[in-house]
Amino acid sequence: MARKTVVTLEDDLDGTEASETLNFSVDGTEYEIDLNAEHASELRSALSRYTKVARKTSGGRGRPAPRKTSGSGVDTKAVRMWAVDNGFQVNTRGRIQADIVEKYLAAK
Repeated sequence: MARKTVVTLEDDLDGTEASETLNFSVDGTEYEIDLNAEHASELRSALSRYTKVARKTSGGRGRPAPRKTSGSGVDTKAVRMWAVDNGFQVNTRGRIQADIVEKYLAAK
């Protein structure tokens, strides 16, 4: 027996059938809204004044991710670079061995 699933979008403003889903972000919060063609055009028109002069960012994020630190509060990227430069074997990802972090801190 075959099964067919049909998804129908409903305009979030007035409940009519929507033609598309729009994604946008303001102040670091991402939004998604289903709109019919008329409402989608209205939203694009309202935002066009700003999007024409705004800078585009990659990955949908307005700010770069903060650098990760270990439990001791040290910059893990710096510890890894120091370890490799000083002949220690360290994984490129995951937890850094405590003795390597201690040696890094002692050297600083």
